[in-house]
Amino acid sequence: MRYNTLLTSAASAALLSTSEARVVTPNMDKFDTKPDSTISKRALPANAPHGYVPQVSDCPSDTPRVRVADSLSQQEQDWLQVRRNNTIEPMRDLLGRLNITGLDTDEFINNNRNNASALPNIGIALSGGGYRAMLNGAGVVEAFDSRTPNSTGAGQLGGLLQSTTYLAGLSGGNWMVGSMYTNNFTTISEIVSQNTPAEDSGSLWQLSNSIFEGPESDGIQLFDSVGYYASLVDTVDNKDDAGFMITITDYWGRALSYQLVNATNGGPEYTFSSIARQDWFTNGEAPLPMLVADGRRPGETLVATNTTVFTFTPWELGSHDPTVYGFAPLRYVGTNFTSGSPVDDSRCVEGYDNVGFVMGTSSSLFNMALTQVNQTGTTGLFTSALQDALVSVLDTIGENDYDIAYWVNPFYQFRNDTNPYASSEQLTLVDGGEDLQNIPLNPLIQPEREVDVIFAVDSSADTNETWPTQDSAANWPDGSSLMETYRRQQTAIGNNTAFPSIPGVDTFFNLGLNTKPTFFGCDASNLTGSAPLIVYMPNAPYVYTSNVSTFDLSYNDTERNAIILNGYNGATQGNGTLDEQWPTCVGCAIMSRSLNRTGTPVPDVCTQCFERYCWNGTTDSSDPETYAPEIKLSEINVTSGASKLPESAMMLAFSLAVGLYMVM
Repeated sequence: MRYNTLLTSAASAALLSTSEARVVTPNMDKFDTKPDSTISKRALPANAPHGYVPQVSDCPSDTPRVRVADSLSQQEQDWLQVRRNNTIEPMRDLLGRLNITGLDTDEFINNNRNNASALPNIGIALSGGGYRAMLNGAGVVEAFDSRTPNSTGAGQLGGLLQSTTYLAGLSGGNWMVGSMYTNNFTTISEIVSQNTPAEDSGSLWQLSNSIFEGPESDGIQLFDSVGYYASLVDTVDNKDDAGFMITITDYWGRALSYQLVNATNGGPEYTFSSIARQDWFTNGEAPLPMLVADGRRPGETLVATNTTVFTFTPWELGSHDPTVYGFAPLRYVGTNFTSGSPVDDSRCVEGYDNVGFVMGTSSSLFNMALTQVNQTGTTGLFTSALQDALVSVLDTIGENDYDIAYWVNPFYQFRNDTNPYASSEQLTLVDGGEDLQNIPLNPLIQPEREVDVIFAVDSSADTNETWPTQDSAANWPDGSSLMETYRRQQTAIGNNTAFPSIPGVDTFFNLGLNTKPTFFGCDASNLTGSAPLIVYMPNAPYVYTSNVSTFDLSYNDTERNAIILNGYNGATQGNGTLDEQWPTCVGCAIMSRSLNRTGTPVPDVCTQCFERYCWNGTTDSSDPETYAPEIKLSEINVTSGASKLPESAMMLAFSLAVGLYMVM
């Protein structure tokens, strides 16, 4: 069978062995909470009867069509009426606890509760950055979730998630969002708990086994059993045999699903669009999840900053950019569309939007690995023969564009004058951060959504041993993602969408804007158009040095929990230890646009907060000093003897294993 060749090539890369980790377990009682009924039904009901294979069925009476992106979809408009009303009481409770002296938030909400548009409209954006981003973002979301034990006490921000309208993720951040929603919007504490009673749950987020080894709960190890890879290959083969194009992203998405969706069988029957039919979602009990990917046409290796940005919601796939400027119904996205309508309105395809494939599309880093293979220090990791094979396979993958995700193109012959994908029957998508916009702000800043404040969590790996200077610490953010979004909005592809001014990265370093929360766009009167206030929350060492490599693919439970806890402390600023007014300042950021919109005077305490946290326009373009941030609070003692591979070596090995199979 073909997967035997795959396993042989992967086993050849077994030079990549890891030693047993030695761990000092920190005190993390908050992760030991007993799961409640929320997690008893782990994953969404089956939505694809043929599993990973899309199926052809009769089209619904209301024939699915591609719409122009000049408004929100009717589904989102209807859902917003429910969700915005459901945020009122959690927001009342949250703001009441944040001690905004001089502002009666209860009275403000009472006066405007019949006009939800007057109340704050909140978005959260989780950046890319592999498991570092997934876990750091999880810590922030856990801090914002009122269901987290002790998250509504003094110095805490629990309830902000329940007050939020939109939650966007990209690459590693999209793993967090996708996993949370595919498992019924469960809590982070429940996901990482070892005591999950659900029979079909397996062991989610059990990362001590890398994605090469498969889920430990099934007793399947990559180099000990053919079962794990056989499952990956056979499942994807079935899609190929049904006539649908496959790429490495299919395998990548299936492998991710074993960790993020359902470790028992990888949940091949779960689709992203099925979220829209869950009661907890239709009842407005959770924010709208949005995942982001970039368009990349065949033959392109590097993605320019003016690439088309695509957004997935449970209802749609499409782009607000003036290139495509359209959205297709996600449930039927595998259907052959021409000029916005099905070629045969009696035959529609469902099940194409497998949730692992969607998450894999937003995190397909293999083309990045392709461009780095000859620049990465892999000497000693492989034999010379294996090194040559690796380069050969990756070159072949790149030449055939197998390193990107191929989707049936619903925008074929749609908006031919502006759409760069109008002439292709395949839509080619890649990792959402490859245009350097590593924070998924694009869907949140669209004027139709009227978002007032965005909590932008940045887990990017911008620094390295030579940037900004020699001996700097690697894998910390430097603000460049915000800068790229700001630059993009100044160009035609920005479509006149307003965005606050952002300084250059030298200023981020020199003013310390990448080491602590910073507000951008505080003075709405200085902005052209209606731009949201950005609460920038960069990954920094609060209780743990969470700057792990994007390509580290295995973590023991204490490492995993430490990164989550570090994110939690970043969100709360050590439960107010670093600044006892931080919770109040979060409340001021939430209320800022609403106060301006309703003509309500800004209380003195908020003026003080804005003086403390708002970027005031000062710049410093001098050369930054060495960047090596120190722990801000009490450090968690987590030691590991695990041997982790440099940078992209493990992902390159995965590309090799799958690539050898694909080119046979």
